[in-house]
Amino acid sequence: MVAPEDEDEASKTEEPSERKISKAKEEGDVAISQDAKSFIMLLGMLFVVWLLVPLMAKWYYLLSVRFIENAGQISVDAGNFKLLLKDSVLGLFKIMALPFTIFMVLGIFASIAQTGFIYAPKKLEPNWNKLNLFANIVNFINMKKIVESIKGIIKIAAIAFVAILALKPYLAKAELLPTMDTVGILKFIHKMVVLLLFTVVIAVLIIAVADYAYQKYTHLKKLRMTKQEVKDEYKQMEGDPLVKSRIRQVRMERARHRMMENVPKADVVIVNPTHYAVALEYKMETMDAPKVTAKGVDNVALRIKALAEENDVPIVENPPLARALFASTELDQTIPQEHFKAVAEVIGYVMQLKNQQ
Repeated sequence: MVAPEDEDEASKTEEPSERKISKAKEEGDVAISQDAKSFIMLLGMLFVVWLLVPLMAKWYYLLSVRFIENAGQISVDAGNFKLLLKDSVLGLFKIMALPFTIFMVLGIFASIAQTGFIYAPKKLEPNWNKLNLFANIVNFINMKKIVESIKGIIKIAAIAFVAILALKPYLAKAELLPTMDTVGILKFIHKMVVLLLFTVVIAVLIIAVADYAYQKYTHLKKLRMTKQEVKDEYKQMEGDPLVKSRIRQVRMERARHRMMENVPKADVVIVNPTHYAVALEYKMETMDAPKVTAKGVDNVALRIKALAEENDVPIVENPPLARALFASTELDQTIPQEHFKAVAEVIGYVMQLKNQQ
């Protein structure tokens, strides 16, 4: 038998939409690699140890040398001791401020570089259920946690192996340390530490690239959607097709109703006896050309003719003109110039009939 969770995963065959990815991002659910963050932090540590540690050692030497050289002349009364302590703390703070700032900036950059800036207040809301160890014991011991632990052990072992290979030539030279002066010993240790960090940074970079690709893949896989979810999301974004169709139908009915109200005001209705009907209005004093106030085919055309007869609006049969006006002119638009002559003849004929009546 297939577990419900497996069935649910199997049904998620569609790639996640941009809307679902954005919604997950708003909730703080993003793909992030801890190895990538470790790489950036180690890169910063390499920079600090390689370039800043010698400079920081020089600053520390300048800070401490005045106490060593003038040890016998320094007053140890309460007031002077406080000043000395204050100067020492401020001096150490200035020395440590630069690497501390670098690590803080890199820590922020390590997250933003992977996910961009995220504002997810839901992540800050306290979840008291997580404090219940008995309720969450299953979350602490599951296959995913075990796999991640095994991966961590393998990564540490691989990095340690690479680091030992890189330092092996230098370990043989460690026997010469007793013959070196203090400065030489410090330079040797500094060189080994820099090499160690450089080797670890390269190893972690390779791991971080692979881990970020894996995290991105698993994140998108987790957000995959079923076909029904895709349809539901489309309905939410575009509207339910049935509702849209009903709205379109209501609008057409209202437009048709307004159109029918214009038929009694028309001056003439030009028809193809069985299919087309076009109602025209022309007020010589205020209009430059006749305009179409109603038009329709089949049942609508019959309704227009019926209203015209009920309201004594003249009806003229002219099939070619009726079809041409229906195809070329929209409601409440004046007729095209190429139909002026034909329409003028019709209106002239209608006015002549009125005069005769």
